[in-house]
Amino acid sequence: MKCSESWLREWVNFDLTREKLSDLLTMAGLEVESVEPVFDISITPNRGDCLSVRGIAREVSALTRAPLTPVAITAIPPASQETLPVTLSEGCPHYVGRIIRHVKADKPTPAWLQERLQQCGVNSISPIVDVTNYVMLELGQPMHAFDLGKIKQGIIVRQSKAGEKLTLLDGSEKVLDAETLVIADQEKVLAIAGVMGGMESGVTSLTHDIFLESAYFTPTTIARQRQYYLLNSDSAYRFERGVDPTIQREAIERATQLILEIVGGEAGAIIENTSEADLPAQRKIKFSPEKIEKILGFSIPTKEVEAIFKALNFKYDSLSGQVTTPSYRFDLSLPEDLVEEIARLYGYDKIPVQPIKADLRTHHAAENAPDTHPLRLALSHQGFHEIISYSFVDKKLQALLDPQEVPRELVNPITADMAVMRTNLWPGLVNTLLYNKSRQQQRIRLFEMGMCFLTQEQLKLGGLVTGLAQQEQWGVPAREVDFFDLKGAIEQLYPFTFKPDTHPALHPGQTAGIYAQNQQVGIIGALHPTVTQALDLPCKVFVFELDLTWLRTALQKLAHHHVQEISKFPEIRRDVAILVNQSIPSKDIQDTISKVTGDWLKDCFVFDVYAGKGVPPGLKSIALALILQHPTRTLVDDEVVALMDRVVQTLKDQLGAQLRS
Repeated sequence: MKCSESWLREWVNFDLTREKLSDLLTMAGLEVESVEPVFDISITPNRGDCLSVRGIAREVSALTRAPLTPVAITAIPPASQETLPVTLSEGCPHYVGRIIRHVKADKPTPAWLQERLQQCGVNSISPIVDVTNYVMLELGQPMHAFDLGKIKQGIIVRQSKAGEKLTLLDGSEKVLDAETLVIADQEKVLAIAGVMGGMESGVTSLTHDIFLESAYFTPTTIARQRQYYLLNSDSAYRFERGVDPTIQREAIERATQLILEIVGGEAGAIIENTSEADLPAQRKIKFSPEKIEKILGFSIPTKEVEAIFKALNFKYDSLSGQVTTPSYRFDLSLPEDLVEEIARLYGYDKIPVQPIKADLRTHHAAENAPDTHPLRLALSHQGFHEIISYSFVDKKLQALLDPQEVPRELVNPITADMAVMRTNLWPGLVNTLLYNKSRQQQRIRLFEMGMCFLTQEQLKLGGLVTGLAQQEQWGVPAREVDFFDLKGAIEQLYPFTFKPDTHPALHPGQTAGIYAQNQQVGIIGALHPTVTQALDLPCKVFVFELDLTWLRTALQKLAHHHVQEISKFPEIRRDVAILVNQSIPSKDIQDTISKVTGDWLKDCFVFDVYAGKGVPPGLKSIALALILQHPTRTLVDDEVVALMDRVVQTLKDQLGAQLRS
C-alpha cells in the first residue's frame, strides 16, 4: 500500500519524522519499504483494513496516540428520487447504488487528484473512474461506475450461466462458468462482481449518465473467481482480504461529492439493499487480563491495556470481560488475537528479557505405540536415502506407474505437473531418480514413507534401487543391482516371504508379492521395459512398496516377543538333493520340510540349483541343507535318519520330488 505523507497527515497529525514513523510501523508489524514523501508499506494478508489511507491513519493514530481527524463526508441531498431496481444474491449481502445524470465525463481530472493517484501507483484514466479509485484508496471501499445508458431495466446480482461471455475492461474475453457472481441487467452480464467491469458498460468520455456502485462481496467469492479467471485488480485484492461491510453508503456519498465537484451532474436517491443475515456479525471476544501474562510471560498495567483498546477503537467491558471489535477488524476472533494487539502497541522492545526456565522431563513413548524409526535406521544402514515428495503428482506419470487405479484430480492444482493425488509412492521416487540421474549419479537407493490416496488414505513405505550394487572399488567387480539385492534389503526389515505376482507397471517375470502371515502386504519388482523406455532410463530400476501401517504394528509386536534360551546341545546338518519340477518355487519346498521337521529345524537353505546336462527336461536339481537341533537333549542318528526319510517321502508325495542319487 502506497500512501503520501501529506495525504496521511490530513487524517492524523503525527509528531514524528518519517524515519521514526517508519520504525514504529515496522515494529507494529507493517513493514515500510520506502520512507520518501510516499510511504510504501507491505500489508500482511490478515490486515486488509490497512489497504487505505484511512486504515493506515487509524494505525498511526493508535501507535502515536495522536487524534484521528477524518475527512468530512456529507450526505448529498438527491436532486431526484430516481432509482433502479436491484436484486441481490448469495455472496453480496450489501449493495448500494446511485444514479447521477448529466455528468460531463470529458472534463479533465484535476491535477491534485492525478498527483495523489500517481503517488499511490494508480494511473489516471478519466475523472469518474479516477474518483472511484480515489475513494478506494482513501476509504478502502472498491467502487465501480457504469454507463447508465447501457443498463437495461435494473441491476441483478446473480450467478452466471455457463457459456455466457464478457469482454472486460482490460480487453480480455472470458467465457463464464456457472459459479461466477456477476453484476447483470435483464439482458446481459455487465461485470464480474468485485473483480473487473465489462467493456461495453464502462464509462467513456461520451457518457452522460452514470450508475455508481458500492457493494460488499464476501472474500471467498472474490478469491474463487479471481483465481479461476486469472485476473488481478486493486478491487479484487481488497475484497479478497476483507472490506469493512458497513462503509458502502459512506463511500458512495464521498464519491458523489467528488464527482459533482469535478464533472457536475444531478444525484438521484441512494439505493440500498441489505441481507442482514449474511453480513459478518460484529465480533465479541472474551478477554481477561490474566491472559496477557499467561501468553506473553509478563503483565501489563490494566490502565495501559485499556488505553490500547481505546486507541484501537475496541470497546472493553471489564465487568463482563468482553471486547467488541470494530467492523473493519475482521482478522480478530480469539483472545490470543487481542493479546497480540496489546503486545504490538505496547512495544515489542519493552518485553523484558528473562532467562528461560523449564523442567526437563524425559518422554516415555507408550509401549504399544508404533514407531518408524527402526525402519528408517534399517534402510539407511543399507545405503538408502530418505526422500519426502509432494502428494500431488503428474497425471501422466501416475497413470504410467499405477494404471489400474484412477487418481483423484485436484480442482485447482498448483501446477500442471501436480494435478492428481498419488495412489502409490513411485512417482515421487522416480522423479527423484530422474533428478539424480541427470546429475551423473550412478548408484541410487531411495525410500519414502507417506500417505497414498486410494478409496481411502493408506500409509505406505516405498523404495527404489538402480545403478551399481556397490560403490565402485578395486577389490570387488562392478555389477548392476538386481532383484535379489532389493529383496535382501526388504528381508532385513521383517521375515517376509515372496510369491510370484503381476503388476501392470512391473516386469512380468521379475515381480513378486510380499507376504507376511499368509497376507499380502506389498509388492516388489523391476519396472516394466515400456515404463523405463517412456522415462528414458537406460538402466534397470527395481521398486517396492509396503503397507506401512501393518509393518509398524508388526514390528512393535515382534519387539515384545519373549526371548528363548539358545540350546546348548549340538546342531546336526543333513543335506538332501532332489529333482523337482522347474515351476515349483524353492519356498514351497522349504515350507514342506518345515512342516515335517517341526521345532527340530533351526534353518533350511538352498545351496545349489542345477538344470541341464544329466537332468531330465522340465526338472531342476536343488540341494538343501537342513540344520537340526533339539532344545533339551542331543539328537541320535536313528531319529535323524527316520526324520529325513519322512522329509523325502513327504516331498515325493506332495511335490513329486525324486531323491537324486
